[in-house]
Amino acid sequence: MTVLLALLIAVAALTGHTWLNATRWLRRPTDRPDDVDEIVTVLLPLRDEATRVTPCLRALLAQRGVPGLRVVVLDDGSTDGTADVVRAVAGDDPRVTLLTGVAPPPGWLGKPHACWQLATRADPDATALVFVDADVVLAPHAVAAAVTELRAARATLLSPYPRIVVATAGDRLVQPLLQWLWLTFLPLRAMERSSRPSLAAAGGQFLVVDRAGYTAAGGHAAVADKILEDVELARAVKRAGGRIALADGSRLATCRMYDNWPQLRDGYSKSLWASFGHPGAAAAVVAALLLLYTAPPLIALTGAAAGAPRVAAVGLAAYVLGVAGRVLTARATGGRWWPDALAHPVSVVVLGWLTLRSYHLRKRRRLTWRGRPVS
Repeated sequence: MTVLLALLIAVAALTGHTWLNATRWLRRPTDRPDDVDEIVTVLLPLRDEATRVTPCLRALLAQRGVPGLRVVVLDDGSTDGTADVVRAVAGDDPRVTLLTGVAPPPGWLGKPHACWQLATRADPDATALVFVDADVVLAPHAVAAAVTELRAARATLLSPYPRIVVATAGDRLVQPLLQWLWLTFLPLRAMERSSRPSLAAAGGQFLVVDRAGYTAAGGHAAVADKILEDVELARAVKRAGGRIALADGSRLATCRMYDNWPQLRDGYSKSLWASFGHPGAAAAVVAALLLLYTAPPLIALTGAAAGAPRVAAVGLAAYVLGVAGRVLTARATGGRWWPDALAHPVSVVVLGWLTLRSYHLRKRRRLTWRGRPVS
């Protein structure tokens, strides 16, 4: 019983930390920003995004409150007519520049190389750079609000996390774990104040950086071979003496990351190994997550079946507290919580399986993304 009570206390403490992050420490950019009086360049890397780029680019061209807006688009070796779609949407808008990318040289992965090519071609007078992925659709005030928050936070890098659009059962099981993991386990206030590179997080779907700080950190050239280039860029910023911040960007942007289960499965598999590092560390983290969030409902059912009401009650309480953490995360980031949060133990099991698959495929050098090897 002592072990069960310790489990309950641990889950309660983590859910309490989620509440602190979600209600006290998570930055929320204003949805009514003043005009931004600096030149801002939005950088959009594209690789085979003909079916998705139109709403993204239209939203960029509809931005308000940024008189000095520039948009640089890179066609990174697409074979589906992506560049033609960009030309059709942009027309003769003088704010848009379309570049043709070159293949990454040895030592570079595709995404960092695309971002670096974009950054080097940004308007020389731009003081802020905004990296956006093709699956992101910005609200009309998003760029102005994000740059305003970057300056208010006195940060070098701001990551306003978009609202993740979920449609399939796989989406609903896995995608909410992104926000839940960093709201539950990452001390946001300490992350902003600490200079430790290991205490860093960022999401590359929508990323805002101070131009001078980005350059001082080495930009994407400093993370050329990193599969998690967004997190590694945040760490590079810290190593260069800059500050980073996370924000709830659910009112600024939406993102449909994957269209189906195979894309979601492969997307997570390509990068989870890099999130954990050594396989031993991954095994320990996954085991802890399973113990904390998947074992409680099993304990509750076993206790009830065995006629042990106290055991069942502790297991049920731990399960409810785990679900509460998911509810807090969803409500803080614009996600859906009912009835999805009830399946949180299943979500953790799926995450464990994806992590195992990631290491398995990496060991056999079979990890690829968009037709390019990533390990």
